[in-house]
Amino acid sequence: MPDAIVRPSARILLVDDERRILLYRGLGMTKNSGYAWFTPGGGVKDGETVNQAGARELREETGHSVALEELGRIVATSSGHWYSADGRLFLSLDSFFFLRVRRLEVDTSGMEGFEQSMIDRFHWWSLPELHGTGEQVIPLGLTGLLSRLLTGDVPDEPVVFPWHHPDPSA
Repeated sequence: MPDAIVRPSARILLVDDERRILLYRGLGMTKNSGYAWFTPGGGVKDGETVNQAGARELREETGHSVALEELGRIVATSSGHWYSADGRLFLSLDSFFFLRVRRLEVDTSGMEGFEQSMIDRFHWWSLPELHGTGEQVIPLGLTGLLSRLLTGDVPDEPVVFPWHHPDPSA
């Protein structure tokens, strides 16, 4: 496999006081990808820690600001290769934080133009809705970890989610 562009990211499992998780629906960044629901978050910029990126992405994508320590520790990870629509190979290293908030009015005006062009809506999902949906939700295994987190069972070590893109070498 050719050299991949390493892309660390910080993602937020953002849960409101009604025990619902915020997910965005958008077109994937991979070639021929369809719609999927995914968590707020994005790439770590040069010079940022994953926590700094998480706080920045949360502010940009939801309008909600938090201190770095409010993010806590990483509760899950996922990693894998994927090809962008223009044919570049990436290795994503996703880190997930769990954050509870009071009722939150989502403000997406801080999103980059590229993000706004890909995302068509957001929704606060209940756990039963997630269990019952036939739509693609990323990361794979989200409902299992979310069930644990909602009961206060925060893992001592990050849970490893399976990678959600098909084999890029195929």
